[in-house]
This record gives sequence, structure tokens and C-alpha cells, in this order.
Amino acid sequence: MFLLVGLGNPGSKYARNRHNIGFMAVDEIARQYHFGVERSRLQGLAREGVIETEVGPQKIILVKPQTFMNESGRCVGGFMTYHKITLAKVIVFYDEVELTPGRCRVKLGGGTAGHNGLRSIVAQSGAGFKRVRLGVGHPGREKMLSHVLDDFSTSEMTWVDTLCNAVARTTPLLLEDKHDAFQTKVSTLAPPPPVPAWLRGGDAFED
Repeated sequence: MFLLVGLGNPGSKYARNRHNIGFMAVDEIARQYHFGVERSRLQGLAREGVIETEVGPQKIILVKPQTFMNESGRCVGGFMTYHKITLAKVIVFYDEVELTPGRCRVKLGGGTAGHNGLRSIVAQSGAGFKRVRLGVGHPGREKMLSHVLDDFSTSEMTWVDTLCNAVARTTPLLLEDKHDAFQTKVSTLAPPPPVPAWLRGGDAFED
């Protein structure tokens, strides 16, 4: 069983925030693979379903922690304990300021780069989980907080929807640990949009 976690903040006030692109990604996975009804459980909103892969059907729990970003680890740890899911079977989708908007990269373990949701999960359960980093751009350190808590514009939602659709379509490769193939296919299905130089990240930008 896999635990797929989308990071974000709960409530309609934050629904279109850049910080909530993790929620958007797992919602699209649930839609494409016809997951069950979303239910409130263990401090999160969860759905269950199955995704077919080349190595067979994989049972999945999708969860969106409702603890607010800084306490995401309490929800994730609760699901891991209750369902006896190891860190190797946890995949976290989240906003990454060190990638330009629309880029997608996979990382296993490592640091948190100041992301409070990741920091909470690492503190609760350890660092050895898979991360799907969804680029939202870096506006400069002075504007960081307002940037991630601002809504995507209407024009930005075009590439956000395309990216989430591509991530969902390509999730079977992720479950098979075919990370390079996953990244390549996502980039093909959802080429990153042109972005202004000020949003590419400066010294924090990672190509």
C-alpha cells in the first residue's frame, strides 16, 4: 500500500494558493483513477483507490492533511502508523520555490529546504520518503511568504492544471520507481511555461 500525500492548507481561503499545489495534484490523481469518496480521517481528508501498474495493481491512500502546513507530519504519521505504511511507500507532492513554475522533479530523502510541511513530516517520521517537487518559482527572499500564500492567477492556472493532469497520468511510473521516465513524460505532457526572469529563483533556482 502506498500513501500519497498532497501538502497545503485547509479551507476555501487557501484553495488556489501556490502553497496548495500539492492538494491540487492529488485531487487530480483521485479524479483520473476514480478513487472513492473523500472522508475526514486522522486529521486529514482521505480517499482510497487502486492504480494499475506494469507490476500489478497498487492500493493507494491519498491524503490531504487538514492540520495546516506546519503540522502536516501529525496527519502523515497517523496514517503511517494506522495502516503500517513504511517511509519507502510514502510519496509527498508539494510546492517547490527552487524550481521554475511548471517544472517537476522527484527526490528521495534529503533536506527540507525550509519547507515547513516537509520539516514537520521529517520531524515526525523521518526523511526517507519520496518527494514530487512542483515548481512555483522563487520571487526573492523578501517576497517569499506572500508569494506562496498568494493565489495562482487565472493565466497561471492553465499551466497548473496541465501539470497536475500530467503528473496524474504518469503516476504509475512513479509507483514503479521509474523516476527519470516519470520526469521526462511529465515534461513532455506539460512543458513549463515562459516565466519572467524575476520569478526564476535567483541564487535558489535549480534547473
